[in-house]
Parts: sequence; C-alpha cells; structure tokens
Amino acid sequence: MKQLIYTLFAVTLFISCSNDKNETKDYTAQNEKEITEYLAKNNLTAQRTNSGLYYIINEEGEGNNPFITSNVTVAYKGSFTNGKVFDQSDAEGVSFPLSRVIVGWQEGIPFFKPGGSGLLLIPSHLGYGSKSNKVIPGGSVLIFEVKLLSIN
Repeated sequence: MKQLIYTLFAVTLFISCSNDKNETKDYTAQNEKEITEYLAKNNLTAQRTNSGLYYIINEEGEGNNPFITSNVTVAYKGSFTNGKVFDQSDAEGVSFPLSRVIVGWQEGIPFFKPGGSGLLLIPSHLGYGSKSNKVIPGGSVLIFEVKLLSIN
C-alpha cells in the first residue's frame, strides 16, 4: 500500500512539474516598465488604453476610423524596444481583415484614419504572448510604426 502511495505521489509530482513548462508567464509588469522606459528614453508622449496598449498619433489622417470588421491596408515596420526590426512591409502596405491580426493591432489601428500614422507600443499579452516563435521571443514588447493607407 505504501509503495502505491509513493508511486502515485511521484507520478503526480512528475505531471505537475512537466506542466510547468506549458504554463504561460505573465509579463505585464515587465512590459509596462519596458514601454515606459522606452518612451522616456526617446522623449515620447503616448496615450495608454485600459488594456495596456500605448499609441501615438503623429498624423491624424482624414475620413472615418476603421472597425474590427474592416479590411484595411497598412504600411508598417515592427521592431523591439532595442531597435531591432523583425518585420516590415513595403510602401504599398499589406491588406488584411483587422479581425485576423494580433489584439494590439485590432485595438490600435482603429485610432487612425486613412492617411494617419503613428506608433503602437504593444505589450506581449496583446501581441504574441509568452511563447517564443521563430522571430519573436516570448514576452516581447512590440513597437510598430504604422500608416493606415486605406479602409477597403
């Protein structure tokens, strides 16, 4: 009987330890600090939403703002707070349904009108989360220079 209890305990411990690798880490506080330090270092003033997204509108643009259900064309450059670029469109931009991109874009792009441009500073929970992929390390703050070219 003791052997069975020890075996069950060992199996439970092993399962709980192996599940720790699959847990997501909360980078919220770390990302908030990283964004505010980036803003201070670069002498930028941004608006912050309740979700933790920061945005800066450099050019207002004209017309209506897009909705989550809109198809948009956006020219962009994505980088980390250290300045390393991880992705970039050409000047003609990329067209896509807003509902099919990361939450930070779903929330941030509607602040712009066609012709408008600025920055989106996206904490990891609104980007790609705590898991690494080929290009973006888990927990990364993403900075996008964006220009909303059109609402299609």
